[in-house]
Amino acid sequence: MEDLLLVAVVAVALFFDFTNGFHDTANAIATSVSTRALSPRVAVLFAAVLNFAGAFVSIEVAATVATGVVVPDVITLDVVLAGLVGAITWDLITWYLGLPTSSSHALIGGIAGSALAANGFDVVQWGGLTDKVLVPSLLAPVLGVIGALGLMVGLLWVIRNQAPGLVNRVFRRLQVVSAGFVAFTHGTNDAQKTMGIIALALVATGHLSAEEFEVPFWVIISAAAAMAAGTYAGGWRIIRTLGQRVAKLEPPQGFAAEAATASILWFTGTVGFPVSTTHTISGSVLGAGAVRGLHAVRWGVAGNILVAWLLTLPMAALIGAGMEVLTRVPGGAAVVFVLTGLIALAAFGARTWQTRRFRPAEA
Repeated sequence: MEDLLLVAVVAVALFFDFTNGFHDTANAIATSVSTRALSPRVAVLFAAVLNFAGAFVSIEVAATVATGVVVPDVITLDVVLAGLVGAITWDLITWYLGLPTSSSHALIGGIAGSALAANGFDVVQWGGLTDKVLVPSLLAPVLGVIGALGLMVGLLWVIRNQAPGLVNRVFRRLQVVSAGFVAFTHGTNDAQKTMGIIALALVATGHLSAEEFEVPFWVIISAAAAMAAGTYAGGWRIIRTLGQRVAKLEPPQGFAAEAATASILWFTGTVGFPVSTTHTISGSVLGAGAVRGLHAVRWGVAGNILVAWLLTLPMAALIGAGMEVLTRVPGGAAVVFVLTGLIALAAFGARTWQTRRFRPAEA
């Protein structure tokens, strides 16, 4: 029975990785699509391939997620399953609404919430949660704003005497490189989070040791493939929000936002900080857009994104805690597993209905 539940948990974890891929596709390609550096179809395929490749670079983030947020020795498969469903549910809600929230925070919030419900406050490693997750995730978007703004100031000085047409053509080509770097580092950062959750499930069942942490190769390639598939599926509503509604970007600004984001993600991914790629690229877009002045940023949209960010950890935790309570009833784990499918069907069905309903008006 435990082996069957482990298979179910791995399947749900990979489904979360898939939703992370299409939810966070915008991180890599929104600015490139909005500046017409890449066509949407080419950009999505490009991002999917590089997301897959980036997943093989490091396991430092996976180690943090598996052993640095909750005490792995007291975690059960039911807790992992409930936390995953909390993260997936919040991801699908915000995807339906078109809000670029953090899948990373949803995952960590869901797991922390389900662990709290099962074992109380002592099960969460509050020091690790603060030092390795919350503080870096708060600093990352700030560094994105500063980095992209500073890079744009330097670029404007370099191109000050150049014709706008030439500048845009050059930077559209450069954006192919910068967007690829974002996609690669996104795979390095985000695919590892699912690896960490699967590893946590393997620790809970005795298949892995928490003291001698490692990630089996089959976990790495499965997580990489699931994220790549989700990336190829695309999250077009979020791409529109991030690429067009936060700030109107020209190719040099898109390049600056992507370069700043990728640099931050590369550093955090190699040192094991599971920061939010969504927070980071959103901060970088704000910084690159603000070079024209504060009026160039649509602060109402940015405010909505900020509210969604603030809600992500507690909401995912609440849903995860509720799912953990549900697993305690007879057959509860099976109910939660089935509920995952029903939630996904409801989200995709509602989105499809909404698209068909409003398509004539948009045309």
